[in-house]
Amino acid sequence: MTAPKRWKGAGMPVLMVMALVAGTPAAELKPATVAAFERYVRATEARISSELHDEQRFLYVDGLADGTRRARLAELAKGGLVIERLSTQENRNSIDVADGLVHHWLGVAFVPGGTTAAAVALLRDYNRHAEVYRPAVERSRIIEQSGDTYRVFLRFFMKKVISVTVNSEHLARFSQPRAGRAHSQIVSTRVQEVQDAGTSSERELPVGNDGGYLWRINSYWRFLERDGGVYVQCESVSLSRDIPFGLGWVVGPFVTSIPRESLTFTLETTRRVLQEGRGRL
Repeated sequence: MTAPKRWKGAGMPVLMVMALVAGTPAAELKPATVAAFERYVRATEARISSELHDEQRFLYVDGLADGTRRARLAELAKGGLVIERLSTQENRNSIDVADGLVHHWLGVAFVPGGTTAAAVALLRDYNRHAEVYRPAVERSRIIEQSGDTYRVFLRFFMKKVISVTVNSEHLARFSQPRAGRAHSQIVSTRVQEVQDAGTSSERELPVGNDGGYLWRINSYWRFLERDGGVYVQCESVSLSRDIPFGLGWVVGPFVTSIPRESLTFTLETTRRVLQEGRGRL
């Protein structure tokens, strides 16, 4: 039997890879793609709203079958994470987002001895996010605050074969209906890819006319004190371009794996910082 032919992309020089990526046509965020994503978000937020008022579904793990629930809680107690990929449907039908990809992930962590107050304080301290969540967050600041509502700036850095820097603004709302329980909604209002980041020629590309690696990103957090600590849950819904034909081996892993890895990093970092006592009350 003859050996299989070696895939030509394997071992391809990095400079050649970068040249191919640089030649990838810019993606255009179309109005129909935005409308479909907003439809997906509305359906997702309707489900989230119903769960926030349901004792049995406030945490994702509490809605699982009993045996699975016990196993997941045991994993969390041992320092593991629960990470799941989700997909919102309408009337049991998927929501098609033409010319775009929706990345929908949910994760849960448990912080022994932690409190909801400390976890919420950490998430609200946006001026420190570049310190806490580096290298994923390079810059962060509060633009404006009114009570429990914030307008914030975040500069994200992502790397997966290629490097992408994004400037973004978000509207964040926090709510604590009672002691030991809280939730928040953080919705992007502007996302712009940065070309030549960190150089004298750095500039923001036009909104929706860029590499398309991140066009929208929303996150929905829940915090619950129980079992001698605090459960921290984050649900992330983001939008990117679809995968260009012929470049799936480069762009595909970037747009499909980065959302999961980012969520994992965020939860692990949040847990570690709270355990170290660096979350501020």
